[in-house]
Amino acid sequence: MSDLPIPILVVVAIVVLYLINSIKILREYERGVIFRLGRALPVPKGPGIILVFRPLDQIIRITLRQQVLEVPAQDVITRDNVTLKVNAVVTLYVVNPNDAAIKVENYVYQTSQFAQTTLRSVLGEVELDTVLSHRDQLNLRIQSIIDQRTEPFGVKVISVEVKQVDLPEQMLRAMAKQAEAEREKRSKIIHAEGEFNAAQKLVDAAALMATQPMTLQLRYLQTLSDIGVEKNTTVVFPLPLELLSLLNKVSLSAPGTAEKP
Repeated sequence: MSDLPIPILVVVAIVVLYLINSIKILREYERGVIFRLGRALPVPKGPGIILVFRPLDQIIRITLRQQVLEVPAQDVITRDNVTLKVNAVVTLYVVNPNDAAIKVENYVYQTSQFAQTTLRSVLGEVELDTVLSHRDQLNLRIQSIIDQRTEPFGVKVISVEVKQVDLPEQMLRAMAKQAEAEREKRSKIIHAEGEFNAAQKLVDAAALMATQPMTLQLRYLQTLSDIGVEKNTTVVFPLPLELLSLLNKVSLSAPGTAEKP
């Protein structure tokens, strides 16, 4: 090497430095779209070591990892004229690096815009109850629409999740009143059913006691026994109304009793 002229050594050094600078390393999740003289090579490069001969070649690195895109809160008017603020999360990844680099300027921004418009249009076609109770079906529908629109530039949308639904204050109060009224309605129904069952049992008990008149007297004695257990100072003895009527008749029929005019 020492016998070579200095210009040749300079040229060799420049070539070596150029080759070293042309070496690029792509990670497992990266692909390199190479533009050679302005034309994209049909197959993306990577992963591993590749050569990019500048200025003839230009490289665009495309990641194949899943990316999570947060859709900003959107003002949505539902079918029943309720105003909502809804945001969502979109999960996507690139399936065709060449299309993602050539057919769209920024595939993440493009997908974000598609997600925002689709979210507003889909939720605007349904009622509030559907948004709150059938969110899974709406997520699948939104995901399918966005995926169809991003397919031409090599992006696959695998999921869309409606993250948060903000309701107006008046609607929250109305829903709280509705839930309270529903609970009160169920409480009254349960109470009425209990009263009905108790009355039915009393009717059955009365019918059974009517077959054996002595049963009523035994029930009186049982009541007195229960009162005595509690150590009460006052004892209330139940007296049949028929006995009061009989005593009244006897008192009226007794001699010397004056009838009232």
